[in-house]
Amino acid sequence: MKFRFLFSGCLFSLLIITSCSNNDIQNAEDSINTADLVKYVKALGSDEFLGRKPCTVGEDSTMAYLKRAFIRLGLKPGFGESFFQEVPLVEVSCEPSPQMLIDAEGKTIHLNYLDDFVVFSKRIQETTILSKVPLVFAGFGIVAPEYNRNDYAGIDVKGKVVVVLVNDPGYNSGDSTYFKGNVMTYYGRWTYKFEEAARQGPRGVLIVHETPQAGYPWSVVVSGATTSKFYLQPEDGYKDRCEIEGWITRDAAFKLFASQNQNLDSLIAAATKPGFRPVEMNAGVSVSMKSGFSNKLSHNIMAVLPGTTRPDEVIIYSGHWDHFGVGTPINGDSIYKGAVDNGTTLAWMLEIAEAFTKLETKPERSIAFFAPTAEEQGLLGSAWYVEHPSFDLSKTVANINNDLMLYYGQMKDVMVTGYGQSELEEYLKEFADLQDRYILPDPNPETGMYFRGDQFSFAKVGVPGLYARGNCDSRARGKEWMQQKKKEWLANNYHKPTDQYDSIWDLSGVAEDAKLLFRVGLKLANESTFPGWKEGSEFKGIRE
Repeated sequence: MKFRFLFSGCLFSLLIITSCSNNDIQNAEDSINTADLVKYVKALGSDEFLGRKPCTVGEDSTMAYLKRAFIRLGLKPGFGESFFQEVPLVEVSCEPSPQMLIDAEGKTIHLNYLDDFVVFSKRIQETTILSKVPLVFAGFGIVAPEYNRNDYAGIDVKGKVVVVLVNDPGYNSGDSTYFKGNVMTYYGRWTYKFEEAARQGPRGVLIVHETPQAGYPWSVVVSGATTSKFYLQPEDGYKDRCEIEGWITRDAAFKLFASQNQNLDSLIAAATKPGFRPVEMNAGVSVSMKSGFSNKLSHNIMAVLPGTTRPDEVIIYSGHWDHFGVGTPINGDSIYKGAVDNGTTLAWMLEIAEAFTKLETKPERSIAFFAPTAEEQGLLGSAWYVEHPSFDLSKTVANINNDLMLYYGQMKDVMVTGYGQSELEEYLKEFADLQDRYILPDPNPETGMYFRGDQFSFAKVGVPGLYARGNCDSRARGKEWMQQKKKEWLANNYHKPTDQYDSIWDLSGVAEDAKLLFRVGLKLANESTFPGWKEGSEFKGIRE
């Protein structure tokens, strides 16, 4: 009887403790609400912030706003005694010649700037002139020993210009084991093509654009090429990069290969097969470019809730703060406000931050809230952070990143961009189940979105990165309606001044995502283990 009494008493005490703990978590989660989300998005997406472009007064306003928000929440600075981390950038503006000339078989092909080609360069070099430089077709421009693939095998491309295809050889192959089939690997990203070409030593590299394989239309390539670009400041003037980097349209590539009595589609088919070897062309390219340079200073911003028992171990939530500033007017509006991209995500992160501060029992590991700069310029802020981290990367448990969170209400799905990469997906599923939601792998994995968000900077150094949000299956209206809405939003608002807050928005889905990922981070913060990469992930070996 005495033993049973003691056992019952212990069980009763445990139930009370568990109940108190659950109430604490629920109370914290309940602090996440749509009214606060709207307040943040309306502010950050207003004209006052002038489109939040790095190194402008719009950056100054954004940094001040986020710092005030972090201080109000009672969070500590993430960079020693400062909330800010300096990120040294160089702004490069390029003015190419109006035409690119291809001399082939005694004929000259005239390609027009913007209509047929774009070129630019990271090199700190005022004038670049290419005159009848020999061309080489190098397939997909990939060197991947694990797939027994070397598109540069048996040829010296130094002093030449290589033409390569976008995406992977596995795209549309029907073979999910060749690379990853329709799931783009990093080898398929344009950034990799430029990096690998630089290692091979040609003077220039041109990627053949095709909309399905790239994941965006030619207009996106043009808009990215015609504005000045930011890069991290180099020590060597980027002399290790090609003098010319750029794109040509499919039609321009068709003309080029036709001059060689080659069919473009036949060459693409040949390049997708194992054993492809590069092809030297009987053609030379001429193009020139003038470049201007200016050193600038931008900032990452980060706040921390220190862990109670293991403060040196950290979970990092992130959402980039930058957008495109003031640019080419569309229908009289020149401020690219970025209310969705990425105002909704900044609001998502701030609401999660508030939920953590509401906990009576604070997490054992530290929780950081990180807004990097220059994501739109190529993940520059997060790339700088992982080179100069506040927390030891080996003790950085996970990065939970988001981007471009839409305003169409609650979703049944939790879409995982980069599905199959890490064990973080099991954590996500546990709490998605509690919300009566299901995990959905990105339905368009061929676009390589996992490599286009700040979680990729963390993944490259071995830290598991999760990018997940409701995106495809509206609770109220279903999949087809949501697919149409996404299509309309991308066509009408993506990277345009029309990405601005409207009172018809329904941010309840963003709130639900915030609650979900708050729970994921909290579980991670009170464990002693580290989630790992899954078999087949290209990042698994880095962490191990």
